[in-house]
Amino acid sequence: MPTVLIIDDERDMRNLVKVMLSKSNMDTISVDSGIDAYLEILKGGIDLVLLDIMMPGEDGFTVCQNIRNISNVPIIFLTARDANEDKVKGLTIGGDDYLVKPFTVSELVARINAVLRRTTMTNDSQQPHHNYLQCGKVKVDEVSRKVYVNNATIPLTLKEFEILHLFMKNPDIVYSREQLLEKIWDIDYAGGTRTVDTHIKTLRLKLAKESKEASEYIQTVWGVGYRFEKCL
Repeated sequence: MPTVLIIDDERDMRNLVKVMLSKSNMDTISVDSGIDAYLEILKGGIDLVLLDIMMPGEDGFTVCQNIRNISNVPIIFLTARDANEDKVKGLTIGGDDYLVKPFTVSELVARINAVLRRTTMTNDSQQPHHNYLQCGKVKVDEVSRKVYVNNATIPLTLKEFEILHLFMKNPDIVYSREQLLEKIWDIDYAGGTRTVDTHIKTLRLKLAKESKEASEYIQTVWGVGYRFEKCL
């Protein structure tokens, strides 16, 4: 049974979401600020975060960035703000999905299940050996979902990992931005292809911190999209 952390300064909204998720056999913990959220996440046991944007003090964008400094727990923004710029920003800074209020129980649960499905790791007892993909200086552990460059761990968000994993499993295949949106953001997403470029840029920067060569494996095919250089 997954445990969902609800971060929203409005008590009525927190209670509404708790009722929605309890009917779908999900445990919930609710807090009204980023400070309390960080403490809950550091305790462990949180499978997913539902995060409001418009909160006093630290807004949801700031809270998301701070969470990313301590955890890769999946984050879904729940907000009344439906501007395209907000959606792009939320997904760029580490959010995994973006749901605009008001929403139905079925839509909320579907979004949560989709994100959890992508983050569920193979049970170690069923698969005791690690499965690695490696190209040059980059190594991906498909079981633990960890990425290494020169044996240093590279902290990636869910979407960054999914992009890199897709590229490394299919080297030399050119993916358009639209194809990447369809494969990585598997629920209808209206944020546009700009978010793909931003995620690629951030992924390259993270790889480049350990190796400039590793960052250059992801190549831009001008006018088409991106591909991952095949290792010989």
